[in-house]
Amino acid sequence: MRKNSFRQYKAVVMGVSTGGVMALKLVLGALPQYFPIPILVVTHIKPDSDDGLAVLLDSLCSIKVKEADEQETMVSGTAYLAPANYHLLVERNFSLALSIDPAVNFARPSVDVLFESAANAFGPALIGIIMTGAGFDGSKGLLKIKENGGLVIVQDPADAEMDSMPKSALQLLKADHIVKLNEIPELLMKLVQGKI
Repeated sequence: MRKNSFRQYKAVVMGVSTGGVMALKLVLGALPQYFPIPILVVTHIKPDSDDGLAVLLDSLCSIKVKEADEQETMVSGTAYLAPANYHLLVERNFSLALSIDPAVNFARPSVDVLFESAANAFGPALIGIIMTGAGFDGSKGLLKIKENGGLVIVQDPADAEMDSMPKSALQLLKADHIVKLNEIPELLMKLVQGKI
C-alpha cells in the first residue's frame, strides 16, 4: 500500500499592514517554540521605527522573533521581520538580503518584494499568508507564490481589522485557505506536519 506523500514546506512568508501588530501577536504567539521552518514577515512600519516591534513580539512568543540581518541564514523556530525602510528578500541560496531600492506599492518594506523573491527561491515549498491591512501590497506576490506551486492563505476579510489587503488578494487569485486569524496557527501546524 502506497504511503500518502505530503509537501515538505521550507518557509512561511507573511504580509500585514494596518492591524498587523495584533495579528502578529496572535498568530506568532500561538506557534510552538519548535515550529519546524522559518517565518519571514513584512509589516508596514514608519521609516524611522526601531526594532521595538521585534523586541515586543519576541517577549510574547515561544518562537524567536528578530529583525532580519543582511546575508543572515534562516533557521527554524524563528520569525524574521523586515527592518524599517528596507525591503526584505530571499536570495537563491536561501540567505536573507536587505535592499534600499525604491518603495513598491508606496511601501518599503514591501510585501510583494518579499513574496516574489521567496517564491523564486522556494517554489512549491513556500506558504504565503496575507492578513489585515490597507491597500493592495502583497497581492501580486501572493499570486507569484501560487504560480510557482506554493500554498496561499488569506485572512477572511470579514475577520480583518482592515480588509483591503485580503480583499485585493482574493480578487486576484483563488486562495487555498480563507480563514479567521485565530485559525491560522493551527492550520500552519497541520500543513508543516503533513496533516493537510
